[in-house]
Amino acid sequence: MANLKPVVVKADLMWAYLDTPSKKSKKYQVDLCNLSDQAVTALKNSGVKVRNDKPEKGAFITVKSTKYPIKAELEDGTPVECKVKNGSKGIATVKPYEWKWDGDSGVSAGINKLVITDLIEYVEGSEVAVDNAL
Repeated sequence: MANLKPVVVKADLMWAYLDTPSKKSKKYQVDLCNLSDQAVTALKNSGVKVRNDKPEKGAFITVKSTKYPIKAELEDGTPVECKVKNGSKGIATVKPYEWKWDGDSGVSAGINKLVITDLIEYVEGSEVAVDNAL
């Protein structure tokens, strides 16, 4: 049986769908990337599978919420109300939970708290259009 206690991790944030569900998964989610060796060990001890198959993300997990937006705040407690760009940094309280469905079971990672320590705001249309470069 996995140890389902919350795990607090420092991470680089990628693909943050905090207040709008991802079009692909239909869930609120964020990738917690470049996790430390200690974070990886603690998460694995909780039964959470840690991926390391995308070099730009290092060791990472995706935390998801089906029903509720992921509330984020700055270190001073100010709510984050903007879109969060890849490369922002934060401290997340990850809550492992067991699930069973259609004869399968496992442990997934939810999120109890997200404090953004280095916020980079995503502004739509501000990205360079690589496909249109000359």
